[in-house]
Amino acid sequence: MAEHKRVLTRRRKILRAAACAFAALVVLGAGAAGYAYVELNGNIKSVDINARLGDARPPAATDGSFNVLVLGSDSRNGENGDLAGGDTGDTARSDTAMVLHVNQDHSHAEVVSIPRDTLVTRPDCTDAAGKAVAGAKRAMYNSAFEAGGAACAVKTTEQLTGLRMDHYVQIDFAGFARVVDAIGGATVSTAVAIHDKDSGLDLPPGEHHLDGQQSLAFVRTRHGVGDGSDLGRIELQKQMVKSLLQQAGGIGLFSNPVKLWSIGDTMTRSITTDSALGSVNALVGLVQELKGIGPDQLGMVTLPVMTAPGDPNRVVEQQPQADQLWAALKADQPVPQAIVSAQPENPAQAAPTAAPTAPAKAPARR
Repeated sequence: MAEHKRVLTRRRKILRAAACAFAALVVLGAGAAGYAYVELNGNIKSVDINARLGDARPPAATDGSFNVLVLGSDSRNGENGDLAGGDTGDTARSDTAMVLHVNQDHSHAEVVSIPRDTLVTRPDCTDAAGKAVAGAKRAMYNSAFEAGGAACAVKTTEQLTGLRMDHYVQIDFAGFARVVDAIGGATVSTAVAIHDKDSGLDLPPGEHHLDGQQSLAFVRTRHGVGDGSDLGRIELQKQMVKSLLQQAGGIGLFSNPVKLWSIGDTMTRSITTDSALGSVNALVGLVQELKGIGPDQLGMVTLPVMTAPGDPNRVVEQQPQADQLWAALKADQPVPQAIVSAQPENPAQAAPTAAPTAPAKAPARR
């Protein structure tokens, strides 16, 4: 009997010790999670777009669909200068611009790339310091970001498209390269050799797994493949987006906490968002809304454009196709098939054509 009591006492002690250890792990885990939350929240830079633009904007959709303006900044400040080369001044333009439209039940999305050389009527804006920036006719689309920052880029995009930009996400050269490295690179293929001394890209025909800097060179290359136009470069960017989605979907993030932390830390340090997305909770919510959209559920087109009258180095919207495209997204409908069928060719997938179909001369910056 005494022996039985001693066994029970030992069992109680073991169970008590195990319970204490479990409680300690829970507390430590909660502390680590709390630290991670604070750390990631502190990484995020945000801009209060709503406060700067007021109510004079297209109405937000009420059916569950939404739009996100995604900009790639060509800032040469800091580590961007080493990656980008060229002019290292303090200003920045939107090197890449994509309107992401997510449909009503969040099962499909359309991405519309806006060529940076597109001539638009830029509206009056207020820059980040509160200074008035006068509007301009026949201004390059990417000058809006340079003239008035994120809010002016959003305002110009809303005027161009007639769509409310519900969210805003911006990433620069260094941030893009870091994110690609964090998810393990990107795989692309090319049917032709790509040699671009400006971007530093040197690829023979075939399939290639690229790191962050190589991926950046791939999405920025112009003169090493095709006709040297910005439209050709946009096709390379579309290819890269699909590759990154494929890569991100195959690395098992949620089963690998270390990888999840690394990517979360990299992502939050690399982007600027609107204030509504400026927290870990908000970004996680957005990811949850987009989790069902992979490469097969993502349509990608370029805004239909034509050579600008009087300026062979710029483009303007091609009508009525451009209006049909924006109307389809506003109605949460698929992009018209006629527009999809008329998209430019990916210069990495076929030999270049004899005659250029878009501006061959770069703007002030590559």
